[in-house]
Amino acid sequence: MLQTVCNKGGVYGSVSLRTVCNLGTYDHAVVDDPISTHGALFERDGARYVPTQLARGPWSPKALHGGAPSALFATVCEMHDPGPAAFVARLTVELLRPVPLAPLEMKVRTMRPGRKVQWIEAMLLAEGEHEVARATVLRIRSDDVDTSGSVHPVVDAPPPFDSADAQKFPFGEGAIGFWNVHDVRLVEGTWTEPGPGIAWFRLKCPVVAGEPISPIARVAAAADFGSGVSNPVRLTNANAINPELTVHVHRHPRGEWVCLESGAWAQPHGVGMADTRLHDEHGPIGRGVQSLLVEPASRLTMEL
Repeated sequence: MLQTVCNKGGVYGSVSLRTVCNLGTYDHAVVDDPISTHGALFERDGARYVPTQLARGPWSPKALHGGAPSALFATVCEMHDPGPAAFVARLTVELLRPVPLAPLEMKVRTMRPGRKVQWIEAMLLAEGEHEVARATVLRIRSDDVDTSGSVHPVVDAPPPFDSADAQKFPFGEGAIGFWNVHDVRLVEGTWTEPGPGIAWFRLKCPVVAGEPISPIARVAAAADFGSGVSNPVRLTNANAINPELTVHVHRHPRGEWVCLESGAWAQPHGVGMADTRLHDEHGPIGRGVQSLLVEPASRLTMEL
């Protein structure tokens, strides 16, 4: 859920990377292969999920990147209470507080059972039973339906992921975090100027150790980057962060790559929105939207 990323000099808007790191200590230096060392974003311990260093975000070394709990919610809610309504069509994640890099209890329930539509609710609790994040998932039954004759919007395909070289995120150098778990190809836009962009993401590690990565979890892990790909206030006097994420999909991705075609708005009354069209290699799959809290760049905290 990063919003203002650094330039080559390591500056987040008007705030240096050193200032970010001073919010805490990044005590795990980068090793040659962080994924081989840490394995997955989370390790399961009964009803608890223990985040690894790979799940942490750039705002604080003690907090997770929003994509990590989003992917975990997608994974857990897709498997909960299996039935005919199995296709995850919508995921809404509310990031109520910074999600700590500490053991988290997951509670999940069926809000409304059904054969055609089903609503699932989940929450993550930190130590002391403090709720830090919540998700609702809409699942719809899948069936064979004759849709011949239907007309869909015409959507231009984004540049393919192999049209750009592999890239590193412009933040997190020298530390382990969520920036280590994706292959990234920025095919339009730039990390050092404000404005829309298009980027492909491929999650390289499991969400939960020992479990396969589901297609919808790949979408959730990538979609939280929409507000960063399209950052409207990058390297300006303002900063923006998303306290939530909503993803709608009409089909799940085929293959490992998910593309974010993102644009965003930041208004002077302190509110913004990021709008992301989601693609795989075969065409559009859905859309992600994030509300943005816009503040002066000097307020580089996640105290929502």
